[in-house]
Amino acid sequence: MRVAPAAFADEAPFRLGCESAAITHGHPSGYLAAGFFAAVVRRCLKGHRLQTAIVRTCTELKAQSRHRECLAAVERALDLAVDGAATPERVEALGGGWVAEEALAIALYCALTARDFRDGVLQAVNHSGDSDSTGAMTGNLLGAMLGSDAIPAAWLEQLELRDVIEQVGLDLFRHFGSQSRPALDDVKRYPPW
Repeated sequence: MRVAPAAFADEAPFRLGCESAAITHGHPSGYLAAGFFAAVVRRCLKGHRLQTAIVRTCTELKAQSRHRECLAAVERALDLAVDGAATPERVEALGGGWVAEEALAIALYCALTARDFRDGVLQAVNHSGDSDSTGAMTGNLLGAMLGSDAIPAAWLEQLELRDVIEQVGLDLFRHFGSQSRPALDDVKRYPPW
């Protein structure tokens, strides 16, 4: 759930997501799910529909060794999304989200079937598994697709450290999400040590 910022990497969000996750997730399904997630978020930020982003990222995933478990989880999410709106029972059919490929599948499924930001995130957090992870991941996907205006205002009003979170997001976009690469003029805010 922590690799969404890797989506701002211009060249290789899949690789960067894998490398970031491998620090703590040594199993291939753990780091490949993270790389997959970062690449899908990147494609959504670039304007791809979620379904298209997933299918294109599957090609990247298939090029990795030991990808089968992660790919199977993604395919289960895609298959389940064809059947319609998310329910807690359908979400739990994908697993509890306690392992990376299950969390990825739940987030993809909830985002694919969401009517809007609120609906998708609520579906992702209303199951008996690792709902904070699946909720965060679903929110990242829907945010990349729909923009920050889609987040319910009542949720933002209660958000702790909202100004800090928004500043970090704006800085990430300013430095890595636009075509131009501005000089880092805010080193005081993000010291290199």
